[in-house]
Amino acid sequence: MLKTLLAAALAAASLATAAPAAAQPQPAHAYPTKPIRFVVPYPAGGPLDTVARAIGDKLKDSLGQPVVIENRPGAGGNLGADYVARQPADGYTIVMGAVATHAINPTLFSKMPYDPVKDFAPITLVADVPNVLVMHPGKAASLHIESLRDLVEYARKNPGKLDFASGGNGSAGHLSGELFKSLAKVSMVHIPYNGAAPAQLSVLSGQTDLIFDNLASATANIKAGKLKAFAVTTATRAGSFPELPTIAEAGKGLGLESFDISTWFGVFAPANTPREIVDRLNREIVAILKTDDMKTRMARIGAQPAPTTPEQFGALVQRELKKYAQIVKVSGAKVD
Repeated sequence: MLKTLLAAALAAASLATAAPAAAQPQPAHAYPTKPIRFVVPYPAGGPLDTVARAIGDKLKDSLGQPVVIENRPGAGGNLGADYVARQPADGYTIVMGAVATHAINPTLFSKMPYDPVKDFAPITLVADVPNVLVMHPGKAASLHIESLRDLVEYARKNPGKLDFASGGNGSAGHLSGELFKSLAKVSMVHIPYNGAAPAQLSVLSGQTDLIFDNLASATANIKAGKLKAFAVTTATRAGSFPELPTIAEAGKGLGLESFDISTWFGVFAPANTPREIVDRLNREIVAILKTDDMKTRMARIGAQPAPTTPEQFGALVQRELKKYAQIVKVSGAKVD
C-alpha cells in the first residue's frame, strides 16, 4: 500500500514538473512545426499575389510545412499589412509588403494604423517592377516628339499643354509623373483614373497624352506599336527591354539624372520576430529567387528578382520613405 501511494505521488510530481515545460514557447531552432500564413494585402491575381504564390509553393518544400496564401486587400494595402503587424512575432504570419504599404502610404494617408519601420522585421526584397514612360504614338508624331529630350523641351515651351494619366492620386504612376515634373521643371496636367487599366486605355484611345505605366502591362502595346516608349523609370535598364534607356540616362542635362522609381515588393514579418527565424526565411526565399524558374516567372510580369539581406531591405525602406515623403509633399496628394 505504501509503495502504491509513493508511486502515485512520484507520478503526480512528474506531471506537475512536466506541465510548465509543455507550455513554454517553441524554440526558434525548431521552426517551423506548423503551417505558415503568407498574407498578400492586395486582391488575388495581381503581380504581388502571383509572385507570393510561386514563392509559397517552393517554400513549403524547403521548410517542410504548408504555406497558405491569404489575400487581405483594402485601404491601399494598409489593411493586410496592419493585420500582420499585430500577429505574434513567431514567424508563422508574414506579409508581401510593397512600396505602397511601406514607403508611399505613410505620407499619403493622414492616419496610419501601423509604423512601417517599427512594426515590422524586414526579411528580403523580392522584386523590382519598372514603370515605363509611354505616349500615344499619333500625338507624339503630331508634336514631333521622338525622344525623351523632345518631350521635355516641348513641355517646357508649352506649359500645361501635355497631360498624363495615372491609376489614381498617390499611385506609383502619379508620383512618377510628379517627380518627373519636379526634376525636369515642366508643367503637365495630372488626370487620375480609377485604376491602372482605364488610365492606360485613355492613352491608347488618345484621350490623354502619356502615362508612366507598369512595364508588364504596357509591353504588348509597345510591341504592337500602339504605345510609343521613351524610357523606363528605374536606375537600371529592364531586362525585357534592354534597348530602352532609363529616364536618368535619356534625361542627362535635363535635370533627370537622379530619377529612379520602381514598384518594389518584399517580405516582412512582425517586429521582434527572432533573428534565427528571420535568417532562416531570408535564406530560403533568397535561394528561391535565384532559381531559373522564378526568374522566368517574374519576367512574365515584367519583374526583376532583387534578393537582399534583412539589413539591406531595411535600409531600402528607410530611403524610400524619405524619397516618397518629398514626392507626395510636392504633389499634394492625400488619401483620408
